[in-house]
Amino acid sequence: MKKIFILTGEPSGDKLASTVISKLKLRNPEIEYLAVGGSHLKKLGINSIFDLKEITYLGFTSVLFNIFKIKSKINNTVNEIIKFNPDILFSVDSPDFTLRVAERVKKINKNIKTIHYVAPQVWVWRKNRVKKIKKFIDHIILLFNFEKEYFDKENIKNTFVGHPLIENNQNSKTIIESFLPENKKIISLFPGSRKSETNVLLPILIDFIKLMNKKHRDYFFYFHATEENKNIILENIKKTDIDNLDVISEENIKSKILSNSIFAVSKSGTVSLQICNSNIPSIIIYKLSFINFMIFKMLVNVKFANIINIINKKEIIPELLQKDCNANEIYKSVIYFLKKPELIKKQLAECSKTLVGIRSKTSSANEASSILLEYLS
Repeated sequence: MKKIFILTGEPSGDKLASTVISKLKLRNPEIEYLAVGGSHLKKLGINSIFDLKEITYLGFTSVLFNIFKIKSKINNTVNEIIKFNPDILFSVDSPDFTLRVAERVKKINKNIKTIHYVAPQVWVWRKNRVKKIKKFIDHIILLFNFEKEYFDKENIKNTFVGHPLIENNQNSKTIIESFLPENKKIISLFPGSRKSETNVLLPILIDFIKLMNKKHRDYFFYFHATEENKNIILENIKKTDIDNLDVISEENIKSKILSNSIFAVSKSGTVSLQICNSNIPSIIIYKLSFINFMIFKMLVNVKFANIINIINKKEIIPELLQKDCNANEIYKSVIYFLKKPELIKKQLAECSKTLVGIRSKTSSANEASSILLEYLS
């Protein structure tokens, strides 16, 4: 029996990996799996060697403070992979964890094929990392077409498969009438998949809702949460007297709620692509500690935080970062947009045009699973 070890480092990677593996299971049910994963892979019956929460760290300082824990997890993970002896090590995103593990594994056992899904953002920083990756990654699966030039230049085998967040699920039949508030316009809020992101952005977004409620009572707010972070958000909401707010974590329901929203406020990240794909206007928010932000500024090669803005080299979706990431600025930006339908129309048109260039021919998961099958044959 062929074996695959799936290596993720955070909830978004766990979700992405599960979409690929679910396709692979249909095409070849005779594969044995083991993973570092979360709830999505668990639903597919795939065991994780430890809880994903134990390695989900964000920011330079948090990594620094947890460096010994991370090193220990890397060592344990490498040992478990070598013991499992898979045909393929399928690593997904979280390069600071997954690629370190892949590099160690390849040194110990060159026969294990290493396939990485979601290229590290070498176009943002650390371009020299491509040369290093070449030594231990057999194939890299790309979400963005413009990334190919960086890997082609170093003769690293790569395939552009498109971004899964901009694929429409036509088979979803989830009925959400019971979730939709009567006589209220919905604003979707995305505080991040990592606990550390949520801890920073959640209080700001709650204060934003309070500001909205002072002057506008015709809105209902939904926090889009991961299963891992849902309880954190619920606990914080209980401390408030806000009654036009709820938390959703089930994927189909989140998708439907987003489609029924009039606006979205999202943390910087790939979820903004899903918002654009749903044709919903938005703004982007993000906040790092001062030290992390200064380190980040020294290392990055791009002007913007959002991928739509990066691709277009101009601000299409407004970004409220650092000191601008506060309840008052978010409130002003949202109200300004809602009063300017021509601005919304322009943003949606430019986003739609951008998505055409990063859309998969079939589906990202299908194409990624085909690559895994090739290496198993």
